[in-house]
Amino acid sequence: MKTIDLKVFLRKGTGKKDAKALRKNNQVPCVIYGGKENIHFYAEDRAFKDLVYTHHAYVVNLDVEGNSHLAVMKDIQFHPVSDNLNHIDFIEVFKNKPIVIDLPIEVTGNSAGIRAGGKLKQRKRHIKVKGLIDDLPDLLSVDITDLEIGQSIIAGDLKYPNVTIMESPRSLVVGVISARAAAKGMEQAAEGAAAPAAEGAAAPAAAPAAEAKK
Repeated sequence: MKTIDLKVFLRKGTGKKDAKALRKNNQVPCVIYGGKENIHFYAEDRAFKDLVYTHHAYVVNLDVEGNSHLAVMKDIQFHPVSDNLNHIDFIEVFKNKPIVIDLPIEVTGNSAGIRAGGKLKQRKRHIKVKGLIDDLPDLLSVDITDLEIGQSIIAGDLKYPNVTIMESPRSLVVGVISARAAAKGMEQAAEGAAAPAAEGAAAPAAAPAAEAKK
């Protein structure tokens, strides 16, 4: 897996007041757990840019004031209005212990079904897997070359060396559907979006009738 280095600093306090002060100065409070003890730390928000705003999965080499810890992101919290980073949870990992992580999918190949006029339907962008850090690939390649219209690849079809797929075996990953089915799906989505708006528009029209009864 790809590794990214990140230099961080120990937090002097762990309360809400301390976290608020950090965020006010563009710092992101974080915690790493899963090791001997939980470690609370922080770093400037822009230091997390390449780690958070990407579809890649990384093992993070955290330099906590001279002490190194390998970790993966477990949870990210954003501010509900500004969308700024509020908090990040990391879990410590070890090279001799398997980890569970979501890896990105890369679809490869020129599908026979797409060449015949079909459309690609990708249900999953990431797949949950388990394995040792040194055995996990940067991404999972899914070859669709042999897919005809109406055919698909499910999680149970995926096989990678020294990697265990943690998804339900029947979980759809990617498939090729007919152009007609794709168009129908788009029409249904549009109708579903329009229905609430139509219902909302009908409500005011009933108001005058109600007033007439007074």
